[in-house]
Amino acid sequence: MITTNNFVNELDLALQEKHKGEIRQKIKDKGLCAFVFTLGCQQNEADSERIRGVLREVGYKITENEEKADLLIVNTCAIREHAERRALSIIGRFKHYKAKNPDIIIGVCGCMTAQEHRANQIKHSYHYVDFTFGTSMLYRLPEFINNALNKGKRRFLLDSEKPQIAEGLEIERESNYKAWVSIMYGCNNFCTYCIVPYVRGRERSRNMKDVLDEVKDLAKRGYKDITLLGQNVNSYGKDLEGKPTIADLLNEIAKIEGDFMIHLMTSHPRDASSEMIEALSKNPHSANHFHLPLQSGSDAILKKMNRHYDKQRYLSIVDELREKNKGITFTTDIIVGFPGETEEDFNQTVEIVKKVRFDSIFSFIYSPRKGTPAYEMEQVPEEIKHKRYDYLCQVQNEISNEINQTYVGKIIRVLVDGKSKNNENVYTSRTEGNKIVHFECDNDYTGEFINVKITKADTFALYGEKI
Repeated sequence: MITTNNFVNELDLALQEKHKGEIRQKIKDKGLCAFVFTLGCQQNEADSERIRGVLREVGYKITENEEKADLLIVNTCAIREHAERRALSIIGRFKHYKAKNPDIIIGVCGCMTAQEHRANQIKHSYHYVDFTFGTSMLYRLPEFINNALNKGKRRFLLDSEKPQIAEGLEIERESNYKAWVSIMYGCNNFCTYCIVPYVRGRERSRNMKDVLDEVKDLAKRGYKDITLLGQNVNSYGKDLEGKPTIADLLNEIAKIEGDFMIHLMTSHPRDASSEMIEALSKNPHSANHFHLPLQSGSDAILKKMNRHYDKQRYLSIVDELREKNKGITFTTDIIVGFPGETEEDFNQTVEIVKKVRFDSIFSFIYSPRKGTPAYEMEQVPEEIKHKRYDYLCQVQNEISNEINQTYVGKIIRVLVDGKSKNNENVYTSRTEGNKIVHFECDNDYTGEFINVKITKADTFALYGEKI
């Protein structure tokens, strides 16, 4: 059983089916094209795959050339002010398309438009935009398009106070061997630097059966790399009846036949349970890689961030993962220059980096985000933030290089991603530990697992030859 108020009801979904049918009739045989521009995280990429799926279902052809599009949609990000400025710039350049062809439809969605001030800004300053909608309104896209085709009033909708999940939407996946599978939406953690809970709402988990059906279908179709997505996948199921856990989900995925690997994105240390770690260790599909955001090695800063764990708790999770998963690779996120960060706080972060020895880190200079508690805190001077950032990167680069050198001479299974952009004879691939491997080959094995012998390594990649 599931909590019924988590999900869009059948009547609302039936209404969207009616709009789909009307759109098909209106654009039939017209050869109309749609262009979707995506900014932001993996969840936005997954959302855009659903947007493209809906567009193709109602009769639009998907184009990568915005100049040929009859329908343009920008899927926006709000994680930083810079991301919003970029989105507005992209929307701005669409103005001349509408001037040339008033029948072109322009829509804007995603995290940025879930904020009332941004939706109002687009409404009043970008008069050629036909509609905006928040992150949980994606299922209503047929309604918005149909209204625009009917020359109805421009529409600017925010998310509801209790956003819901809509199942059954078509998906136009970018890859035929790598896939995103959203298992939950929203966030309950309210880290003081993060806008996500305000633009994506509270946590909502998908029914386990729907997730498993999606993974089974992907495995049957030969997908090799499947990433389970959520703002905090470790808290999956808390809002469902029976309270299934991420461990329960992983144990069920373990039973699915097929040669594929599972990644998690993203895990919060607060909810990283021993049961989940045990389930990962026993799951034959689990990639031996774990991304566990640290954000800071200082307990004082972690408290100011509202992260709900300390460095000892974080280190204990790393130890348990390494004990149960031999050879596991670790990546993390770290924020440098959070408000109030002292030199001692920063040094404690460096100490954790040296102690854990991450394979790589995604490090960010703190950027004040209006609408979050940290925006009002006393800021660290920019020159200090940049100096600390440069030093942290130097420390991590040395560690990454040392770790990568240990792979030289080893034979490793990789999933081939395709030809290198810089050299036609070189292919790029990734290990299950998410390490980049370049190798020369005469045949194209894109989307397949192969074995590569590593012949050299540097800070950012491994190099080898196909076995």
